[in-house]
Amino acid sequence: MSFGGPQWPQQGPEQQQPYGQQPPPQAWQNGPQGGFQGPGQAGPTQPNPFPGAQPGHTPDWGALAEASAARNKRKRGLVIGGGVLAVLAVGAVVATAVVLTNKSNDEAKNGGPTPTGSAAPTDSASPAPTFSSVAPLPPPNPMDFLTDAKKDKAPLSAEGLFPGKKLTMNGRPYQKGATASTTNCAAVTQGGLGSVLKANGCTRVIRATYVKDGVAVTVGVAVFPTDDQALKAKKQAGGGIAPLTGAGVGDFCHQTVCLRRTNSVGRYVYLTQTGFTNGTKVTTGDKAVFQTADDLGTFAFNQIYARGRAQASAAAGAPRE
Repeated sequence: MSFGGPQWPQQGPEQQQPYGQQPPPQAWQNGPQGGFQGPGQAGPTQPNPFPGAQPGHTPDWGALAEASAARNKRKRGLVIGGGVLAVLAVGAVVATAVVLTNKSNDEAKNGGPTPTGSAAPTDSASPAPTFSSVAPLPPPNPMDFLTDAKKDKAPLSAEGLFPGKKLTMNGRPYQKGATASTTNCAAVTQGGLGSVLKANGCTRVIRATYVKDGVAVTVGVAVFPTDDQALKAKKQAGGGIAPLTGAGVGDFCHQTVCLRRTNSVGRYVYLTQTGFTNGTKVTTGDKAVFQTADDLGTFAFNQIYARGRAQASAAAGAPRE
């Protein structure tokens, strides 16, 4: 049995065909096992495994060598061509990497994302931020305006201090009645309050009345040139602000006992007079009266302070010299 190469046929146990001589024709017939058979054992004829060999003749070793050399040449051409393509592919990857790297650096120079790692560029087209060594001025204090008539220049009116038709404090609604404003401070007071206001330079009194569940309150705001004058008027106050009737609210706090309170903020004194609309005297146990006085006193303070805060905010936004 052969191993894939040509076998020379045997002439006998002691005789072998010399190399290069022509064997008998039947010696080149293939046997049934695919190997070459000896004389007298001819089987069916099979295709010749050697392209350069002729049946019944010695293989053309020169042709076989040329065919093998041609195949090897084609393989080397494929290998070289594949290498060139690989080199071109690597070159394309490197070129792409260079382009991408340059693009990343351009973005960093133009304010884009800053690259990380040791290769991050150190130069930048954007200027470094600068900071002023001069500290900014603090915002104005609202009390600076509420204590000085020369700065407190915002419009002042009954509707400005007591806007709308009603107000709500902590869920408690109050219906607004009449409002009034006068420069005759003493004319809208009771007891000795008028003389105190006049003596300390009162320039105006603004009033408004509110009512809720049978309890009415008149809140008045007296205006002075300075905070010192307002503070003196607060300490010296006697009597109270006169109740303001009308706009659905009848007479109250006449010939009876009512709750009077006085306080100040800046150059403003705010006062309340609170009592029952049916003329009942107020006692220390009448929580609704005390609650109403607290709510309207707080509301008056908030409105005055908001006036100062609005002027301070406007001054903070104005150009500074």
